[in-house]
Amino acid sequence: MSKVLLFLLFTFLSLLIFYSPNLYRLYKLANLYNEDKISHNFINMEDFFHTSNPIPASKSPYVFEKSLLDLPETYTFEGQELNLNEGLKYFNTDGLIILHDNKVLYEQYWNGNNQHSKHISWSVAKSFLSALIGIALDEGLIDSIDDPATKYLPDFVGTGYEGVKIKNILQMSSGVAFNEDYADPNSDINKFGRAAARGKSFRDFAKTLQNGKEQGTYNHYVSIDTQVLAMILESVTDMPLREYLSKKIWNKIGMESDAYYITDKGGVDMALGGLNATLRDYSKFGYLYLNNGNWFGEQIVPEDWVEKSHTPDAPHLMPNAGELSSSDWGYGYQWWVPGNPISDYTAHGVYNQFIYIDPESKIVIAKTSSNFRFRDEKEYSKAAHIAMFRSITKHIKKEYKE
Repeated sequence: MSKVLLFLLFTFLSLLIFYSPNLYRLYKLANLYNEDKISHNFINMEDFFHTSNPIPASKSPYVFEKSLLDLPETYTFEGQELNLNEGLKYFNTDGLIILHDNKVLYEQYWNGNNQHSKHISWSVAKSFLSALIGIALDEGLIDSIDDPATKYLPDFVGTGYEGVKIKNILQMSSGVAFNEDYADPNSDINKFGRAAARGKSFRDFAKTLQNGKEQGTYNHYVSIDTQVLAMILESVTDMPLREYLSKKIWNKIGMESDAYYITDKGGVDMALGGLNATLRDYSKFGYLYLNNGNWFGEQIVPEDWVEKSHTPDAPHLMPNAGELSSSDWGYGYQWWVPGNPISDYTAHGVYNQFIYIDPESKIVIAKTSSNFRFRDEKEYSKAAHIAMFRSITKHIKKEYKE
């Protein structure tokens, strides 16, 4: 074999070795949502992405007492009475848990999931990040949420985040141009996923984004906003996101199991949607918020922060804000407010992950899902879930009154 052919072969093999892990991740990412594999994939995300060291379970795990209750047979949606079990099956529910009065009223798993499964949270992770921002503010690590992001991230001068207030980033009103359409292969969120699979840092990707509207005037969902908040948090705490979460929330509220984040190639946690944890532990976080940030006598998240987190405070953040918003739902500090009435609120992630909180009935509903239809039925599936949750809370209130 000639020296030229040997050189070409060596070069080819070298490139193959160098690029094959990234190519494999891109291949796996492209097949992540296949109907026959999606439930399995959502509890095995470490097979697809770089992941962090574990967030350890609490040294004093808290286990809710069980007082099981049957679910209602039906729920009301769009003027129709629909079968609840059929609805849960249609949306490919992986797990459902209901908490009330310090008890588990319902807990069930499907599609190969169980109480130990670490299920991807997707954007439910944003609400955890919001809690940590509130804690850091209370500790004086962040001076004010009216500060511009670039006060803490000087390397973002010249990007779409220059001069943008932390509060506007929290409320998805940064003005940064971003296409969050998962059904569009050329959308920014899908470009982000491919960039992450190829090993590009989250920070470098965020710096490519530019301003599209005046900040604080329009509610437009930009997942990278949350990643920028995490960069601020890591800057002021001088520790990885997972470590701050472990110290300030995970250990303090008795999380039963380890958890982990998807990371970029450099080990930076994907704050915008990369948290993987058990359904029981997701529900505990909801119970913390149901009780205004207080965990059996210890104030973990500032009470006023919890209140502000689910209280839209400007016209563009209200439910059904029309031309001022790209969503029919209202928005707080990384929490959704379905509206009509403005009383309940929810963390929500794509493919129908939920931590739903109803302060009036004092009920938390946590749900993991692998709804392969989500891309085509996004708004329908979100609205249907709120209808299911409200029917469940109504049923529980009736049962307890009797």
